[in-house]
Amino acid sequence: MRVITGSARGRKLKTPSGNDVRPTTDNVKEAIFNILRDDVEGRRVLDLFAGTGQLGIEALSRGAREAVFVDSSPESLKIVKENLALCRFSAAVVRSDAVSFLSRGGKYDVIFIDPPYASDLYEKVLESIKLFDILSEGGIIVVESDRDRPLPDMDPPYRILWDYRYGKVRIRTYTRENQQ
Repeated sequence: MRVITGSARGRKLKTPSGNDVRPTTDNVKEAIFNILRDDVEGRRVLDLFAGTGQLGIEALSRGAREAVFVDSSPESLKIVKENLALCRFSAAVVRSDAVSFLSRGGKYDVIFIDPPYASDLYEKVLESIKLFDILSEGGIIVVESDRDRPLPDMDPPYRILWDYRYGKVRIRTYTRENQQ
């Protein structure tokens, strides 16, 4: 697992031992950032279920203004901090469950959601994002799930942007429409 491009390009990132964390493959990560294109530079990013922190770190490497990493696992957060140090980035690293963190508010331009595939957290987190109004107008939510997992639609002002399948993985993006 490595940083694909940007200021930390080529840096190898640490991964945990065991099967508690399922890092996003480099091919899927590259696909995610091809979807996002220019929607990362200068943006505020939230990496929920951070795991190793690789999605948020990739965003920082590509010019994100700020990233916040959230995970409930102390081991994962230790690895996130080590990976940030390897890439010479500083960022907020928060131990919390995702829904509790979202209830604290704040605005983000890009939100990565990659919980354990078998969890029931997808719907709860998407509903909380809407309820607590944390996605900026024009912002993007990136959800990674198992290929066959049904993912919810979101009511306006949210809508689905893209829905792709890469092998066993599904990537769906949502946006929050600008309201004028």
